[in-house]
Amino acid sequence: MHKSSNRSVPVYDSLRQAIIEQALKPGVKLPEDSIGETFGVSRTIVRNALVRLDSEGLVDLRPNRGASVAEPTIEEAHDIFEMRQCLEGEVVRRLCGMDPAPVVKALDTHLAEEQECLGKSAARSIRLAGEFHILLAELTGSPILAKYVNEIVSRCSLIVARFAVAHSAECGVEEHAEIIAAIANGDGDRAATCMFSHLRGVQDRALLEPEDVRAENVADILSRYRLQMSD
Repeated sequence: MHKSSNRSVPVYDSLRQAIIEQALKPGVKLPEDSIGETFGVSRTIVRNALVRLDSEGLVDLRPNRGASVAEPTIEEAHDIFEMRQCLEGEVVRRLCGMDPAPVVKALDTHLAEEQECLGKSAARSIRLAGEFHILLAELTGSPILAKYVNEIVSRCSLIVARFAVAHSAECGVEEHAEIIAAIANGDGDRAATCMFSHLRGVQDRALLEPEDVRAENVADILSRYRLQMSD
């Protein structure tokens, strides 16, 4: 990896986490100079991170207009959720054909983190909820499936940030437990049904009314994430 690409990783990681945890809302401008000052890096390094996020659909990077957190349309939102249904239905069916012991152990460990976080940190609950689905895909052993699920889960976080009035982490934890139980029993049909119901619930809770984008200081937000990444 090129040196400048290496240096852009902390910027990329912090921006991505801030977007997924909804600290940086859809539509928020991402000025290269301010971000560069926050991380002590050049604008070229910041741009490398923004280009990567743009390729993942998390940032809109336009010539002569700068970068901003992506703003999915309602039509894109419905399409993304439909594609997610297809991908994650395949994920749980594959897992049900595997040895359940190591799969369930990994999922139970993650679920315990989600349960422990309830009522304490909304941002962390949102991130852990998405990471549960990414973990499911990773456990299939398919890098391709893991890559696409990772990207589509991240884009769904943007949809929730833009359109949802409220996010119920408790509902998500209960539904995740049902999915794990179906996988433990090797019941592909049940697992797929649970996943469909779960994602439909996420979609129904997400596609409500858009909130106004609040004016926030991007540098202050990213300073917190930079410190988190360095811990």
